[in-house]
Amino acid sequence: MGGAIISLSAWLQQVGVTPCTAWRWRKKGWVKTVNICGRQYLTQEAIDEFHRRAVAGEFAQKHKVPSRKEAA
Repeated sequence: MGGAIISLSAWLQQVGVTPCTAWRWRKKGWVKTVNICGRQYLTQEAIDEFHRRAVAGEFAQKHKVPSRKEAA
């Protein structure tokens, strides 16, 4: 394995994502973490893979605009 390891919380601060969003990304398999003594960490390889997939558009979805209820 080799390369740097960064804590998930530190990476979240760098990219501006909430822990809730990170949990969803991990659940979907978009971000692969390593459990070390009960804490989640990312390898540089996992970060690079996530960026590659994001740039390729693998996570893109159609934007859902909420509908407005007409005032009665």
